[in-house]
Amino acid sequence: MWLDEFARRLVDERLAACVHSHVGIRAIYRWDGAVHDDPQFRAAVHTRASLVPAIVALADSEHPDDVPCVIALPLVGGHPAYLRWILDETIDPDTNDTRAVVASPR
Repeated sequence: MWLDEFARRLVDERLAACVHSHVGIRAIYRWDGAVHDDPQFRAAVHTRASLVPAIVALADSEHPDDVPCVIALPLVGGHPAYLRWILDETIDPDTNDTRAVVASPR
């Protein structure tokens, strides 16, 4: 499946620390003037906000849809060790370094 390969690539390239795949969802949407009702898949990508543009670019080049659904939701908190792990496992796009130094979460 396309999503499995994409998720593995995100983690392999350190664009994401983790990807949760959700199968069996249903999307009802309007596209090209028609209403569609399709089975789809969803992924929750655990990453840095600063990596979203790179993920969007990769989805644009590899996703089978004309306009892939890639949205970023704000992360307002979480377990400090888990948030640190996300930073440790992803690349810092400013330095290409995976050893980020950031302030503790709020």
